[in-house]
Amino acid sequence: MIHRRYLLVFPDRDTADVVAEEVTDRFGSTDVRVIRETLAGEDDDEDAQWLVSVSATLDRPLLADLADDYEGWLETD
Repeated sequence: MIHRRYLLVFPDRDTADVVAEEVTDRFGSTDVRVIRETLAGEDDDEDAQWLVSVSATLDRPLLADLADDYEGWLETD
């Protein structure tokens, strides 16, 4: 497996925090961060996506399934 950076995208911070903790607990990943991303052109502070950034040597399908379990999605950085 190749060491890559993955971005799991969620609509709210609470979900992103839960997923970040699960990634750390389940896969032992240590480079996991929660990042707020403001949507382009949005004036409302509540219009944001929350990213869980994971740098790891994990199978992409494992993270895609995890993101899907929490109604998010996976992007590769």
